[in-house]
Amino acid sequence: MKAYQISENYSIETLKQVEKSYNKLLPNEILVQIKAVSLNYRDLLVIKGIDKWKPPVGRIPVSDGVGIVVEIGNQVTEVALKDRVAGLFFPNWMNGNLSAEKLLNSLGGSYSDGMLQEFVVLKENAVIKIPDYLSNEEAATLPCAAITAWHGLMEKGNVKAGDSVLIQGTGGVSLFSMQFALAAGAEVILLSGSDAKLERAKKMGVNHLINYKSVPQWENEVLKITNGLGAKHIVEVVGSDHINKSLAAVALDGTISVIGIMDGLTGNINTAQLMSKQVKLQGINVGSKEMFSRMNETLEAKKIHPIIDSAFLFQDTIDAFKRLESGSHFGKLVITF
Repeated sequence: MKAYQISENYSIETLKQVEKSYNKLLPNEILVQIKAVSLNYRDLLVIKGIDKWKPPVGRIPVSDGVGIVVEIGNQVTEVALKDRVAGLFFPNWMNGNLSAEKLLNSLGGSYSDGMLQEFVVLKENAVIKIPDYLSNEEAATLPCAAITAWHGLMEKGNVKAGDSVLIQGTGGVSLFSMQFALAAGAEVILLSGSDAKLERAKKMGVNHLINYKSVPQWENEVLKITNGLGAKHIVEVVGSDHINKSLAAVALDGTISVIGIMDGLTGNINTAQLMSKQVKLQGINVGSKEMFSRMNETLEAKKIHPIIDSAFLFQDTIDAFKRLESGSHFGKLVITF
């Protein structure tokens, strides 16, 4: 089978397509023929070997993928041949709160190989069945971006009808957050540096749009939109010192879900404002299989379709990562097999 591996140069341009074989199945394992994968910002950190995401040379990247079960071990009972499944970002996190053990073996990173290969061997409980109405490309976007958005807004944020939700950007997590918030009946405020992207979001039902380039003090605009109250929930994807702008824009007793580090790994936070406004500042790290199952139920009920920017062929993988790196996309980037 064909796969892409990370080279010793740790760059997009030096990703290598290789021919390799897969291991014989253990009794509780399954073989999945991959149909599509989707890309996340985290995949760039892995490929470039940045900080804690640096994997060993030869690692197969990409955490998110969907495929068809084509072979099963002799003790497998949870899935059957021809089932369409997605791999779990955290194969050890079935349910409950996060623990050190549940963080182990995340796909496509420093611990284990990912999905950018034609066939993948996984444990039977490390996959989840995907709603039938979704295409392979749509289904491939769920394991990281969708479940992260769901975890922050719906599982821990408990967003409900009438809540004001501020969402930053138009990447995968941001647009899934937009879709989940709108489906819950929340009032969405969206930030983007592109008027064209804001116009697209308007057509999807977002009433409050702010271009942060033309309105650099966007936190003041959020206060105006919310009649001085601030946003009940903020999806923070930039990180670092940028969190202070979210602190200025959040409501009293509001929540900021920190799910991005685009501006750096550390920052100086206004702890006085954090305290005085009684803000809940929560880090969100993807989610469990149990959360994934609940999200699938909502997706099915609401018939929510993930927003895909563009699809690339497997042989054009490097081009897909370059588009991801450019930040010009609106929604998810997928690779089809």
